[in-house]
Amino acid sequence: MITKRIIGIYVLLLCSMVSMGQQKMPSISELKWGRDYNLHVKLSNDTNYVMDVRALYHAEDFSFDGEGESATFYPVSLDEDFINHLKTRKLEAEEQSQTDSLAENSQPRTLWSALHGTLGGGYVHFVNCMVYAIESQYLALTDPIMMRPQSKWKPKPVTQSYKRTKKWSNYIPYDQKQAQREYKLRKREGDLKDLQGVPSKFLELFLETSQKDYEALTSENRRMLIAQIDLVRLLLGAKYLGIKQIEYIQERVASSILLYSKNNLPSVIIFDDYKAAVAMTLDRDGYKVDYVVFQDQESMSKQEYGQRIDKIEALITTINEANDKVFRKRLSTYYGS
Repeated sequence: MITKRIIGIYVLLLCSMVSMGQQKMPSISELKWGRDYNLHVKLSNDTNYVMDVRALYHAEDFSFDGEGESATFYPVSLDEDFINHLKTRKLEAEEQSQTDSLAENSQPRTLWSALHGTLGGGYVHFVNCMVYAIESQYLALTDPIMMRPQSKWKPKPVTQSYKRTKKWSNYIPYDQKQAQREYKLRKREGDLKDLQGVPSKFLELFLETSQKDYEALTSENRRMLIAQIDLVRLLLGAKYLGIKQIEYIQERVASSILLYSKNNLPSVIIFDDYKAAVAMTLDRDGYKVDYVVFQDQESMSKQEYGQRIDKIEALITTINEANDKVFRKRLSTYYGS
């Protein structure tokens, strides 16, 4: 009786969240280039913002590696339909777990399979949602469940994984010196598959940041940069996580999406080749163009405007198709459940 009552309350809570999600997130009603090299944004709720173009992400920062072997990543906000889809998906999964007698035997064994089962999509969904969960502090890598218990126990014979992790205080290499050492060892061994899909910019930041630098970023509350570094740390420790840690991360990421802030600013990516500012979101299929404004738009003909819009939309379609192809190609090889 108590269990049924708890399940009933949980279902009502999720239904309430889904209902709240039906309230429309503010969209861009106007986007203009200013002479001050800023973008002036007006939202559907009549709020206004000014964005410095130099501080925004530029498309070439997250391009292909030239061989089509890695995904193209853009740091964008989540589409409202995608959020509502995940809410419904979580509700269905919870209901299924109460009736499926095999639920305990079907627990995900890897972080990837756990998150993919919750989020769906490909690498870009995984990376965007993980970074959001860390940046918004729904997922704390210093949570007690992520701390390794102190013990004098050692396996007999001593395993390689024990040697690698015995000095770690966490289940992941949380100290930058330990994390960078793990990265170098894994690279030398050709075992960086857990970092598949992580943007090269994140890896560069991770490798260039000392522990002292990381602590400075923390004191300055530079959450975006901290989240990018923490994602690399987390994935370097992914194969050492236990079921409890995987379930904790899965639950916290799912919760962060369920409570996704409606106050997030629109994500604008600068496409310098097109002299365009493109407001984009991430939906179930990939990136979606919501709004485009060109720097020289006032001097353009309607025909040229239409042609450039078509080129950008075709580019995003191509990127989504290529990302999916890369993801499907490597899914079974790198992320077996």
